[in-house]
Amino acid sequence: MMDSPFANPVAFTLGPVPVAWTVVVTWAILAAMALATIVATRRLSVDRPGRAQAVLELLVETLDSEIRSTVPGDPARFRALIGTLLLFVFVANWSSLVPGVEPPTAHLETDAALAAIVFAAGIGWGIRSQGVLGWLAGFARPSWVMIPLNLVEQITRHLSLTVRLFGNVMSGVFVIGIVLSLAGLLVPIPLMALDLLTGAVQAYIFATLALVFIGSAVTGDEGAPPNPTQEDPA
Repeated sequence: MMDSPFANPVAFTLGPVPVAWTVVVTWAILAAMALATIVATRRLSVDRPGRAQAVLELLVETLDSEIRSTVPGDPARFRALIGTLLLFVFVANWSSLVPGVEPPTAHLETDAALAAIVFAAGIGWGIRSQGVLGWLAGFARPSWVMIPLNLVEQITRHLSLTVRLFGNVMSGVFVIGIVLSLAGLLVPIPLMALDLLTGAVQAYIFATLALVFIGSAVTGDEGAPPNPTQEDPA
């Protein structure tokens, strides 16, 4: 059980720099994902693809379809970033299956870092696709009067990424910890199953909203709100 939603105990120190358990778990997840990627892709075949390759190809095709439906052009441009965000958040959310492990996404620092990556990617892709002046001009749409509001909107919608993911994952971990301490081992199992489902849904929502935000920067719709069909009511 988490002592506090904002607690982040220190695992060890590197000289004067304290390293929190959240960082250690994040490193472990990244290492596990890298190892799984190497194992899954070391025997790719065009003529006789195995089951693992078929699953990977299906995932890539599904991801490309989602990207293509949101941002025009070649989906390969955003495949690595969006795919990595989706898989990392998914694995991080489900890391609670390991006894004694708290999901990194249940801590505000991790979610803020992920949202910062999306924010930086939006700026980078916006400038790359439109140029500096073209990207800046997007904040003046539909009128220059909207510049302050569009700037604030850029910040708040990325803050919403942080708060949305943090709130949903942290609340699930916190509630299960409370029920476990009060009711015993077996009672929280249905809640744990629901929490895993929520974790998978939140990973999809985070990746989808990241794609929408980056896509709006690429297409020059900086002042336009995200597609309402992509929003999560949570």
